Amino acid sequence: MPRPLRWIPDNGALVEVTCRTVHGRYLLRPSLNLNEIAVGILARAKRMFQMKICALIFTSSHYHMLLWVKDAEQLAKFMGYVNSNLAREAGRLVQWREKFWSRRYRAIVISEEEGAQIGRMKYVISNGAKEGLVRTPGEWPGLHGLQYLLDGKPLEGYWFDRTQEYAARQRREDFDRLRYATAETLTLDPLPCWEGLSTQQIRVRVSDLVSEIELETQAALGGREPLGPEAILAQDPHSHPKQPKKSPAPRFHAFSKEARRALYDAYSEFLGAFRDAAKKLQSGDLGTPFPEGCFPPGLPFVRSG
Repeated sequence: MPRPLRWIPDNGALVEVTCRTVHGRYLLRPSLNLNEIAVGILARAKRMFQMKICALIFTSSHYHMLLWVKDAEQLAKFMGYVNSNLAREAGRLVQWREKFWSRRYRAIVISEEEGAQIGRMKYVISNGAKEGLVRTPGEWPGLHGLQYLLDGKPLEGYWFDRTQEYAARQRREDFDRLRYATAETLTLDPLPCWEGLSTQQIRVRVSDLVSEIELETQAALGGREPLGPEAILAQDPHSHPKQPKKSPAPRFHAFSKEARRALYDAYSEFLGAFRDAAKKLQSGDLGTPFPEGCFPPGLPFVRSG
């Protein structure tokens, strides 16, 4: 089955990005070092590519982020930087030298509807709790944007300059872990549907979502004890679940049928124009125009305007 084309609606969109480790292995098992490194990479990438990050969660085998994306090129550059650096750094921490990611990241466009955006925010926040691993999202020991969403506390981490570290080792220099590290701070952006709200109003809404998740988790556990943070931290990073969950991802996230249909129609129009242009290019017509916002085969990204 061919991979779906990267497509972002005109004027940008909120996108849910998911990326999983190879075989679902626990290569992203939470640790203080990984949390610091991931924050450093994300903060640096956010600044470099002017990305808006609205929510994030790193579980042991995958991560989710809600990003406000202006076009497919911005998303591709941001994700290429994040995933390449994460694979090297996380792989180094757990002594994993093979392929790190299962496949390229999945990016799902979310409609402009408030219900759709809040629904995906709740889903991201609920990771860890909805699987019965912890009782409440706040207990998750890995990197989680919840602390910023609830109390405005920035996520702190480091960007490690491995080039300088290598040069220092060549000089036989002794240095501590942070000698060639730069402190980075990651803050989150409000959902598009929350941009007109005050900080306190947003925190109340997030707190309400957490309360809903806690009640749902308690009901799902049915009196059973969750795995708990200590057991999560003790997992073998090279192991993987015996029966990993596999379910087809939707093309779009929407609250209403009308909004979903509108996204499908816009994407179908984009896809049709791309295929027509690709056929003409294949037949030798090098001047054929491709639709704006796409990556033509072997050609530069087509920017709008």
